[in-house]
Amino acid sequence: MPFTEPILFEPLPMERVWGGRRLESLLGKSLPPGVPVGESWEIVDREDAQSVAHGGARGGATLHELWAESREEIFGAAYARHPAPRFPILIKLLDARERLSVQVHPPAGIAPALQGEPKTEMWYFLDCLPGATIYAGLKRGVTRASFEEAMLGGEVEQTLHRIPVRSGESIFIPSGRVHAIGEGCLIVEVQQNSDTTYRVFDWNRAGLDGNPRALHIAESMSSIDFEDYEPAVEAGGGEDAVVAGCEHFLVERWMLDEARAALDGGFFALFAVVAGRVRFGEKIFEVGAFFLVPAGAAGRDLHPLGGRAGVLRITLPLPRRG
Repeated sequence: MPFTEPILFEPLPMERVWGGRRLESLLGKSLPPGVPVGESWEIVDREDAQSVAHGGARGGATLHELWAESREEIFGAAYARHPAPRFPILIKLLDARERLSVQVHPPAGIAPALQGEPKTEMWYFLDCLPGATIYAGLKRGVTRASFEEAMLGGEVEQTLHRIPVRSGESIFIPSGRVHAIGEGCLIVEVQQNSDTTYRVFDWNRAGLDGNPRALHIAESMSSIDFEDYEPAVEAGGGEDAVVAGCEHFLVERWMLDEARAALDGGFFALFAVVAGRVRFGEKIFEVGAFFLVPAGAAGRDLHPLGGRAGVLRITLPLPRRG
């Protein structure tokens, strides 16, 4: 009999110098007391961090065990020969009480030479305080030379494209795009399964140990796309939309007024609730909840409760043949 029940995973809170407590106050996440928490790793399969299923028939299983040992049953037969040894998508919640460092992730073509992992990601702005902004890409006309001069002079901010953001908007951050999250942003981040970040500038801030955090100047200069000028955020809105699509993940926003089949084609999907409440089977999910609908649940519906609801539906592109 196919496995049809949603799988929930235990979040992993991460202390960060720039973090806050809104994951607790706004979303009801359980956080360690008295420390700034900047990230909650919701879906992760890494050697040093594992999502563990809680409750139900799969309780206690790690995401890695599900991917390695029950791939066809949970994720679908099309992924049986997927080359990734670990589940290829990592999903986080980010709470930026302060702005994050200016940073970049290495493109696939140079990551191995830098002893890093390539990383492309997208941000969905779940909640933004008034006046919230981000930095993404370069101001038009900035060159490699002028950027390096500004960076070495501690004035890198003047080279960056600064964008006001509001709840419900989103932006795609390909590897090579210099970026920083501004204060007041609560974000759903969907990314490649990678943890390589090169810091360009950290606003002269001390780390949790009281010392300045390390910068990665040479690696950053090798990774930044110096022809990436002034990207735009994608507007929110109340209708279905593709939020981000690339070879690494597909993220759709569904606005639900009525029941809708969670899956198509017999493949799994991950869901993040971003507005209202939804029900799948006997489980009810609030804003900030994440769950996996296994491939065996094809034909079963996702139900909005108490009015309109919004979810992000996150899937893994099918592996290419041949």
